[in-house]
Amino acid sequence: MEILRIILTVIFVLDCIGLTVIVLMQEGKQQGLGSIAGVADTYWGRNKGRSMEGGLVKATTVMAILFFVLAVILNMNF
Repeated sequence: MEILRIILTVIFVLDCIGLTVIVLMQEGKQQGLGSIAGVADTYWGRNKGRSMEGGLVKATTVMAILFFVLAVILNMNF
């Protein structure tokens, strides 16, 4: 049982580091001055889910869920 705990701890640490890197790679949510002129409705804005930014958002969601699940599992006393 101790081996499983060590493996989960290593995965948890790697997830923490990966989650930090992915969050730092994301762009800010502010539109800037482009939204005043209506530039926000471009091809890039409409297809953001298929872009690298959309992939980063999905990866952040998956890694955050993994973070919370591993945190709960590692804090159980079994």
